[in-house]
Amino acid sequence: MLETSARLLRLLSLFQAQRYWSGAELSERLEVTARTLRRDVDRLRSLGYPVNSTSGIAGGYQLGAGATLPPLLLDDDEAVAVAVGLRTAASGTVSGIEEASVRVLSKLEQVLPSRLRNRIAALHAFIVPLTNTGPTVDAGMLSAIAAACRDNEKLRFHYKSRDGGPSVRDVEPHRMVHTGRRWYLVAWDLGRKNWRTFRVDRIESKPSSGSRFTPRTPPDGDFATYVKRSISYAPYPHQAKVVLRASFEAAAERIPSMAGILEAIDDHTCLLHTGACSLDTLSVYLSLTGFDFEVREPPELIERIRELAERFSRAIGHTASP
Repeated sequence: MLETSARLLRLLSLFQAQRYWSGAELSERLEVTARTLRRDVDRLRSLGYPVNSTSGIAGGYQLGAGATLPPLLLDDDEAVAVAVGLRTAASGTVSGIEEASVRVLSKLEQVLPSRLRNRIAALHAFIVPLTNTGPTVDAGMLSAIAAACRDNEKLRFHYKSRDGGPSVRDVEPHRMVHTGRRWYLVAWDLGRKNWRTFRVDRIESKPSSGSRFTPRTPPDGDFATYVKRSISYAPYPHQAKVVLRASFEAAAERIPSMAGILEAIDDHTCLLHTGACSLDTLSVYLSLTGFDFEVREPPELIERIRELAERFSRAIGHTASP
């Protein structure tokens, strides 16, 4: 009986690790006959786990969604990852899940082996999260939008723009992108007939879903790159293209991904696309990167840098005079 119970746990673990298994693969992994495998599958079904099966040459098994959550079987690294993720979620940018995250973390730590409790305790002791002071998003809102993305269902929602202006948007939602501080929805705006990014914390009411749509090709090659471009320089009145005298790797270490987009030119130079609300801000930011640079556009930025350079030269001259 003990051997059978251990084998059932192993079988359940395999179902959680991979969506679909052929009967031959499962028999080989468990080192049992096809007949024993069928009996074990029937035992899981009798315990309430819906195991779907298909017959034929390509037949196999798949764990379906049931009325209750089956026990999760985690290896050491997975358990540590879940514990760290729960601790982060308890103080993160998603409202409404803090208490649930703490409850789950408490349950997990009660059943962890001592070797894993020590690893997690060390991580928790020496990781100090900064309190999030920015806007948060509702967990139910995220779930509703994610479901619409998954099911290719159009959404309608009330949205507040950057300047506070209200609008009603009808969109085809494709992906959500998390930058670490903000959640963004990438969607095809049916009214503007173009791609748009929407800050989820500015969606003022739970979206209502509508008819299905056919997914479109991602803008800029992928959704993450599109969001980076949309928030790093596209919304600013002053946009610049600047050649940095540094390798792509060296520049990426100093320039945050949300401050601009880098493109490698060769082993020693790269192109930075960035933006700001003023030419002075752009000038100062570029001077503080620590790299020599050459402005390709816009011309007015070149002129502003020239004016600032002359001002700095006069300042040095006045300081050096008797």
